Amino acid sequence: MVRGDIEGMRVSYISCGAWHTAAVTSTGKLFTFGDGAFGALGHGDRSSTSLPREVHALRGLRTVRASCGVWHTAAVVEMPPELSGEFSSGKLVTWGDGEKWQLGHGDKEPRLVPSLVALSGTTNFSQVACGYSITVALTDTGKVYFMGSDGRGNLGSSGCSKTPTCVKGNIKNSRIEEIACGSYHIAVRSSDAKIYTWGKGANGQLGHGDNEDRNIPTLVEALKNKQAMRVVCGSNFTAAICLHDWALGADHLNCSGCRNPFTFIRKRHNCYNCGLAFCKPCSSKKSLKAALAPKKNKPCRVCDDCFSKLSWKKESRSALESAKNSREVIHLNGNELTDKDIINRASFPKLARLPSFDSFRSRNCNHDRGVFKSQCYPSFLLGNSTRKSTSGLRMVSRGSSPPSRKSSPVSSFTRNSIHTDLANPELLLDDSKHSVESLTQEISLLRTQVEDLTAKSQVLEAKLERTSKRWKEAMAAASEEAEKNKASKEVIRSLTAQLNQGRGKGPEQSTLPRN
Repeated sequence: MVRGDIEGMRVSYISCGAWHTAAVTSTGKLFTFGDGAFGALGHGDRSSTSLPREVHALRGLRTVRASCGVWHTAAVVEMPPELSGEFSSGKLVTWGDGEKWQLGHGDKEPRLVPSLVALSGTTNFSQVACGYSITVALTDTGKVYFMGSDGRGNLGSSGCSKTPTCVKGNIKNSRIEEIACGSYHIAVRSSDAKIYTWGKGANGQLGHGDNEDRNIPTLVEALKNKQAMRVVCGSNFTAAICLHDWALGADHLNCSGCRNPFTFIRKRHNCYNCGLAFCKPCSSKKSLKAALAPKKNKPCRVCDDCFSKLSWKKESRSALESAKNSREVIHLNGNELTDKDIINRASFPKLARLPSFDSFRSRNCNHDRGVFKSQCYPSFLLGNSTRKSTSGLRMVSRGSSPPSRKSSPVSSFTRNSIHTDLANPELLLDDSKHSVESLTQEISLLRTQVEDLTAKSQVLEAKLERTSKRWKEAMAAASEEAEKNKASKEVIRSLTAQLNQGRGKGPEQSTLPRN
């Protein structure tokens, strides 16, 4: 929570610059704080402040908007009728560094307090945005004014603007509703929900598919039919929020899982995690962790792929918690060891003479491409149950003969490593942490492979289903053709019989007397 004079007030608008911040309250007061170099805070000096301070020069005026550049600030204020006549709203004031004419006063002099920008008395502003050395303002009639310079001439044909200049070009006949300003580029949104950008494009921030600069407002073709609702600019990037439009295409007429078309029987259901359309068999499962769920405590329908992913996240989270609990248990047992069961170095030869010690070492020490990695954990560090097994080993060792003392260099290195680990329980804890993390990574890798194989199998099953469906249709068509062929044969057979019968009656009819 930001403290100071602003505490308890309702903030309606806020702007952040590179080194300072401006906040506008619901009652129209302006507070600034941060670096005061060049008078960017508007307090009449160049001092900095770490707590919000009201700009006293604007007392009695109602601040509507404010914007912070790097070393300058601009605001839109409403003036009382006694100061501005019948036009009581939308005046532009600027202060701070004016080296690039970004203050719009026609000179390079800095201003330590807010100063009114001289413009036609009928021009009222509603929005303002500041860049590195540029300032952009929007009038209530939808016109854009620009002042300042980027040093390259990318923001206009003249290269700079010492006083507010109306921007023409492709937005000449458009009504602009929103403006945004980066370090050296500008973006605006028109009333017909189109985005225009111009200025420096070295980082692709103009959205035209290249890194070329533009010196006039240019329509962003990629957002032409997207119904843009908001546009904002960072130092060298631009973002737009567009209205989500459900276009009925092939992806919305077929199930995204089995790719079968939706019918009166095969109804359409949306996954509450990815938002795609699925049939009932492909989205029969429910989850409490769906991202688009209207109620977080109610299970919602999700597709099979999202259900697997959500279940995997839940299992991985539980695995991490169990790993964390196991590390805590090991840490606690390590603390008990330091208090009760710590073993001095003199006891290590006794441990080395245990007949089962070599088998213990062989089970817990491995080789990886010739490089030996010691991950040997003494059993008495793992809890009471393993301590019992250690005592059993001691009982067995009493009745057995001592093993051979002849060992390989690797074995001696292993024993020395084990002695070092036993002398430093913290190293054992670190090794256990590394082993748990490696196991978790292996499990994640295996789960990813399983998901890939599952996806491939689902694709193959869908292909098999489509192939079987085509085969059934072909068989039905063949059987129908066979029935037709059979029926035609019967017709031909009957016609042939009638023809033969007619031929047999021919001679008899010829013997009849004529009238």
